[in-house]
Amino acid sequence: MTVTPTEIAAPPPRRKVNILFGLTLIGLLAFLWILLGIVTASFWTPLNISNLLRQGAMTAILALGQTFVIITAGIDLSVGAIVGFCTVILAWLLQAGFPVWAAILITLLIGVGIGVFHGFGIVKMGLPPFIITLATLTSLRGIGLLITNGSTINIVNEPFTNFARADFLGVPSLFWMVVLVAIPSYIFLHLSRWGRYLFAVGSNREAARLSGVRVNGIIYMAYILSATFAAFVGVLLASRIAIGNATQADGWELQAIASSVIGGTSLFGAVGSVHGPLIGAFILATINNGANLLNVNSFWQRIITGLLIIVIVYFDQLRRRRSS
Repeated sequence: MTVTPTEIAAPPPRRKVNILFGLTLIGLLAFLWILLGIVTASFWTPLNISNLLRQGAMTAILALGQTFVIITAGIDLSVGAIVGFCTVILAWLLQAGFPVWAAILITLLIGVGIGVFHGFGIVKMGLPPFIITLATLTSLRGIGLLITNGSTINIVNEPFTNFARADFLGVPSLFWMVVLVAIPSYIFLHLSRWGRYLFAVGSNREAARLSGVRVNGIIYMAYILSATFAAFVGVLLASRIAIGNATQADGWELQAIASSVIGGTSLFGAVGSVHGPLIGAFILATINNGANLLNVNSFWQRIITGLLIIVIVYFDQLRRRRSS
């Protein structure tokens, strides 16, 4: 019997386990907020909460794009460099007199182009995702520094820069951008056949191919989504800091990967969700925010993040061994 692509589904969902894990993440986030509210006097201030939501929002969008790639058992190390590079491109276009909408559109299209390049390197050249995205990371940093001659480009467009500082219904506009991205992402990943194909490719690429899935196209799609989301974050960051600087978002690729993994995405592929990475991003943002309020050395923030990744990946390995 021949299986058609539309009949392919993700690996059988362990709905109760997924719900329990999601509730655990929410409980952890709530615990951190309550704890920091007790041990610090400034955590619950409107200014601090707004800053936390703004920073967490950008990491959340970046982590969501990264999740699409990780589900296919890939990795994208370039997203932080894409963010920084796109702040430069956007600032340069605005300085050259382009309308805001045109500058944003061109910046997003550059993200699409980078994603296509990654897909081409993986599918046609046979390069490992780690290598092609690492090469892009270093190259984009260098290209951005060449464009700016190692300096920054100021953005003087007030309507554009005011967006990141504005609120809507008492909630930072950047947080609403998470909602804007998350809803179609949920529909795509969990309710569409393309989402099922992502899981199928991550579970067993050869089996997916034999079942009629256009595996190469799915890989292209995953990396295009990741790079486009990173370009979108570059637009948001440029609005927030009002400059274009190629060195911005240094290390954000690790934050994105960590957020996705903390949110339950398996680095071995075929396991992931939309809500998990979003909650994971705000858990990391809360840890970093709390550490700053408590004057904890910033190096400890990296240590805590690393320990969280180790624990979660370890339990993911145990889960895989028991299910095999």
